[in-house]
Amino acid sequence: MQYVYILQSKKDGELYIGCTHDLKKRLLLHNAKKITSTKKRTPFILIYYEALLDPHDAFEREKFLKTGWGRTHIKKMLSNFFNR
Repeated sequence: MQYVYILQSKKDGELYIGCTHDLKKRLLLHNAKKITSTKKRTPFILIYYEALLDPHDAFEREKFLKTGWGRTHIKKMLSNFFNR
């Protein structure tokens, strides 16, 4: 099982999109400042994830969500979260 996930930094409010096979461990690593790309933006909260059976599908989904179209999709999909 692969997970595509979206985190929001509580420090700056920005999003981080990633992919992993162990979501709980990856979130702990992000918040423990063990992930180089996010260690200056901790702490993070998990705001969304998808579970996919095929790793290739998961990585394609991650790539899409990181595009402009994907970010627009995220804002629409999580509009209640962002408008609270």
